[in-house]
Amino acid sequence: MYQISKGNDGNYQIYELTDSVANACLKVAPERGGIITGFTVHGEEILFLNKETFQDEAVNVRGGIPILFPISGQLEQGKYEWEGIPYKMRNHGFARNNPWEVIETNTDGHAAITIRLNSNLETKESYPFDFEVIFTYILKGNMLTIDQAYTNKSVDDMPIYAGFHPYFKSTKKNISYDTDAITYLDNDELQVKKVIDGLDLSNKKEAFVLLDAKKKEIAFELPDLNKKVRMTYGDEFKYVYLWTEQDQDFICVEPWMAMTNEFNRKKELYLVAPGETVKTTVTISVD
Repeated sequence: MYQISKGNDGNYQIYELTDSVANACLKVAPERGGIITGFTVHGEEILFLNKETFQDEAVNVRGGIPILFPISGQLEQGKYEWEGIPYKMRNHGFARNNPWEVIETNTDGHAAITIRLNSNLETKESYPFDFEVIFTYILKGNMLTIDQAYTNKSVDDMPIYAGFHPYFKSTKKNISYDTDAITYLDNDELQVKKVIDGLDLSNKKEAFVLLDAKKKEIAFELPDLNKKVRMTYGDEFKYVYLWTEQDQDFICVEPWMAMTNEFNRKKELYLVAPGETVKTTVTISVD
């Protein structure tokens, strides 16, 4: 029922997790930032992937589910200061640009792969902390579960605001979302608006940010696929970003722990105590 196989897609090894009964498949590229490149349910792919960007290691992948760590979003002028020392960091952090190590696979009751990213001399140039991050991707039926463990191996509190950047296939930019959020920030117009008036991303360059959802879940239709996606996420994720590119066939629905540029604002940083591990999860199910 559950199988895991290995193959190659250009320069990268791909782990393919399958559930034969559900006709579901998950593709993971550990060497390419631990990214999920495909999620098929009932034989139909729900994720967008620009293969050209996936194969070009000099650019960020447009598509799949990139990992955002230790930050989500951008830093003003690409830099921040910590304990009086200035650092530079790329958009969405460095996890998506580093190879992850496969430490376990499992086909007992589900198909799962566990991957790990450790701090190194390169990461310390932009982030002065010792850490271990472990993700387990679990496929069972129509559901993907992403279990996460963020461990601080430093002697001081370690700030993070991690997140995810799923690209869902959609030619439509104006779709409906099931959420209990009442307001959102329109980053195009820098205005707070009411969710009840709609979340139309047509002709928008910047993202919408759902500001005040109490329930840690959001659901939405993918009209082209006649599928409904439901996403749940841990309490650590305070916001959901909605974003698209107008000439591309995707909608991004992104749970983040804080808003963009938080390393400079320092108002909602998630601090992991020395020797402590923060565990959380994200699920994506498709009906």
